[in-house]
Amino acid sequence: MQERWNADMKVVIVGGVAGGATAAARIRRLNEQAEIVVFERSGYISYANCGLPYYIGDVITDPEDLTLQTPESFFSRFRVNMKVRHEVTAIHPDKKTVSVKNLQTGEEFEESYDKLILSPGAKPTQPRLPGLGLDKLFTLRTVEDTFRIKDYININHPKSAVLAGGGFIGLELAENLRELGMEITIVQRPKQLMNPFDSDIAAFIHNEMRKHGVKLALGHTVEGVAEVSGGVDVLLKDEQPLHADMVILAIGVSPETTLAKDAGLELGIKGSIVVNDRMETSISDIYAVGDAVQVKHFVTGQDALISLAGPANKQGRIAADNICGGDSHYTGSQGSSVIKVFGMTAATTGVNETNARKAGLDVDTVILSPMSHAGYYPDGKVMTMKVVFEKETYRLLGAQLVGYEGVDKRIDVLATAIRAGMKAPELKDLDLAYAPPYSSAKDPVNMAGFMIENIAKGILKQWYLEDTDKLPRDGSVTLLDTRTVEEFTHGHIDGFLNIPVDELRERLDELDKRTPVYVICQSGLRSYLACRILAQNGYDCYNFSGGYRFYESVLLDRWTRQNAYPCGVERP
Repeated sequence: MQERWNADMKVVIVGGVAGGATAAARIRRLNEQAEIVVFERSGYISYANCGLPYYIGDVITDPEDLTLQTPESFFSRFRVNMKVRHEVTAIHPDKKTVSVKNLQTGEEFEESYDKLILSPGAKPTQPRLPGLGLDKLFTLRTVEDTFRIKDYININHPKSAVLAGGGFIGLELAENLRELGMEITIVQRPKQLMNPFDSDIAAFIHNEMRKHGVKLALGHTVEGVAEVSGGVDVLLKDEQPLHADMVILAIGVSPETTLAKDAGLELGIKGSIVVNDRMETSISDIYAVGDAVQVKHFVTGQDALISLAGPANKQGRIAADNICGGDSHYTGSQGSSVIKVFGMTAATTGVNETNARKAGLDVDTVILSPMSHAGYYPDGKVMTMKVVFEKETYRLLGAQLVGYEGVDKRIDVLATAIRAGMKAPELKDLDLAYAPPYSSAKDPVNMAGFMIENIAKGILKQWYLEDTDKLPRDGSVTLLDTRTVEEFTHGHIDGFLNIPVDELRERLDELDKRTPVYVICQSGLRSYLACRILAQNGYDCYNFSGGYRFYESVLLDRWTRQNAYPCGVERP
């Protein structure tokens, strides 16, 4: 990149957390002479949003660990004037100034700029509901919010909490408050937690939360909160209220774009700031980055809001490059994310099956349940992997993983493959590191590639979870379970015949070649082997995507939700 020095350039940045702090540091690295001023409304800069729930749960014990830099340390290293507790109240593009209020002194003044970067982030969504001003009601977005919640817990010792919202913050809070010994209920309108995941994969997250005592009240609308003797009630539509000692709203975030709107900047989805791939807004010399901006989804090419720290930091760097005379471009976000759910890890990248179909894509999926490492090495754990790809082209679109070991490694490989434009069958060709404690010679990512290649070659045909109740039980198709007799006795789908795969060759005469055969096993491997035996003996066969383990997990989740009171307690 060609450096262009401008001793007189003054850059003002609104917001000093992820994108804003990154932009400030990058500008200084590229231009030693520029004047850089950052206004941050809170009392902290460059803090770790993702770490806030873990401070509440005493996993992070030192509050100073929440901040990567202080205004003093940032100035010492970068000579950037970080003005905390200063709120920008207006932008004046015609004058190239911003109005600023010192929140400590009340002083108001104007600050000029040559280039302006908006990094205001997002604010917690707070619907206009009765009771929002109660002192037992909290939101979590800033360090100050964290301290308020932590102080309330330390002083009042609440025994229960209701969390409204089941996204990243909601789940992380649920885990940390549960580890403190509190009774936790998550309530939200959607019928699943973690919308980046398909409902079938989210079922594993639901089951893990329930296993650790978290109650789930999904599919319920919060209509307000009310203080009652000894606590607070969360009011639900058409249901009895949920009672707790405290309530935390974690129902999502909205772009913080009042400044942009008032200044006349073009806005997009949910009032977000529209930028081009250079992070330039509709008004000259004003840039925007982070959670407040509308981006292109890397996979679908559609406009999207993706509130993640990684994209925000990349956008801050790109804006800085371009301000300093470069030509950097943001190629889009693909939403790669990972979350710890007690002992489980859940991760996703790209686009899930639901959103891919909404985007008009014709997709297929494979679901597999590989071991985290070599089966002969002790303590291997099963993970569940769902890979989404486009029919006809076999373009790799997305992936979701849940498990207890090795999930983060695989999701990063798959995220890289999507970014590289790989076709899904090419996953089989990846040369991935192998040692028995870490993987298998055929890594789970490779296995997904093998399966998709078999589909592409016509070797593998699948049937899916949503087909289960549609399959006729009148003899027009053959329903075959290839697990052991013991496994079958422990649990099976009604209407299925049990022939263990190791006995199949000797019992082929029990099956009618004139009818299609729908095959299932525990994970999908034995049923695939059965399909290969059957196909080469003249049968038309289909393998269940995911196996009985997958079917049972999703079915259990559905049964639990259908047979639960709003508080999440199962009905007798």
